[in-house]
Amino acid sequence: MANPFDLTGRRALVTGGATGIGKGIALGLAAAGADVALTYRSHAPEEVQGEIEAMGRKSAAVSADFTGMDEAAAEEVVRFAEEALGGLDILVNNAGIIHREPSTEMPFSEWRRVLSVNLDSVWLLSQAAGKRMVAQGSGKIVIVASVLSSQGGLMVPGYVSAKHAVLGLTRSLCNEWAGHGVNVNAIAPGYTATDNTQALRDDPVRSQALLDRIPAGRFADPSEMAGAAVFLASDAASYCNGSVVTVDGGWLAR
Repeated sequence: MANPFDLTGRRALVTGGATGIGKGIALGLAAAGADVALTYRSHAPEEVQGEIEAMGRKSAAVSADFTGMDEAAAEEVVRFAEEALGGLDILVNNAGIIHREPSTEMPFSEWRRVLSVNLDSVWLLSQAAGKRMVAQGSGKIVIVASVLSSQGGLMVPGYVSAKHAVLGLTRSLCNEWAGHGVNVNAIAPGYTATDNTQALRDDPVRSQALLDRIPAGRFADPSEMAGAAVFLASDAASYCNGSVVTVDGGWLAR
């Protein structure tokens, strides 16, 4: 029986793929057989590319700032991946930022910056890639949401609003594109050891409070998000449409 998780010959684009969850997913897709293009901003991509190429996969990277992204910029990123890899079968919308500040004090500029990266770019890249996938009759789009897609969080209203919104976008695109052979699904990571959670993990009181609530008793390693991404990007998830795979150590079950 063929391995339904095998991604050999598939071409993937992972945004924010040089670090954190994006890096974990990029390496997981490559380990499953995919060639991987990635975007990066402040973290150099050479280390990740080297690991991907050491697996015998093709890799490419492009610098991209998703703040204020427009249609032309999204098209440029998707076209880069398509040309570098010879096509595009998988898009993982992972790139994201967070800003923590009391809601009574947060300037509108920070609200807009977070939504621009965490929501607007997800829509624009999904649209650009989705046009191609609908035309070719196949494709996988994986959107990285959050456990805060289901909760209110604390002092992160822009982040929470965007993460709620991307679940709505996942379901909306699924309704339009599932009949064209394009699967649109999401992953909801829990608290993971990345730059976005560094401030929380550095605060001994807040960190312990989080760990006390996580049944697994620890923060996730970014590599632990790869399994869900490989599943949703593979033929094993051929009938998954508009689904959310939660990878949170039991956080939402508490």
